[in-house]
Amino acid sequence: MNSNFENNIEKITLQCEGKPKVAFICVHNSCRSQMAEALGKKFASDVFESYSAGTEVKDRINQDAFRLIKKLYDIDMEKTQYSKLTEDIPDIDVAIFMGCNVSCPAVFGYDYSENWGLDDPTGKSDEEFEKIIDRIEKNIIELRKKLMP
Repeated sequence: MNSNFENNIEKITLQCEGKPKVAFICVHNSCRSQMAEALGKKFASDVFESYSAGTEVKDRINQDAFRLIKKLYDIDMEKTQYSKLTEDIPDIDVAIFMGCNVSCPAVFGYDYSENWGLDDPTGKSDEEFEKIIDRIEKNIIELRKKLMP
């Protein structure tokens, strides 16, 4: 976790007009970042705005992500979300990198960041997917607490 983020949490809410804008960033914006956006909207929309994006887009969001988020949270991502480029989202205050291994996308304009270091569950079992989803949920709830005015 970025100590700059920890040391300057209060500045985020003071500098923002309205709620802070948080972007969940990955290379393809097709799985982890999409799930984080959906869970951010579910668990933290009272504190921050959630977006997701990547430097590349896929034709489709990961179907296991759709299915499991629907099953676990009754959120229909297929109706509300699509793969976006970083330039397609508003200017952000906080960048959350999903754990892009070698090549995290370059995103500019944010003041604070964290790297959640999440493994990509694509092609893995539902159990592995659910472990990542659980970590995302816990991280969202923790981020909500940090950004709460």
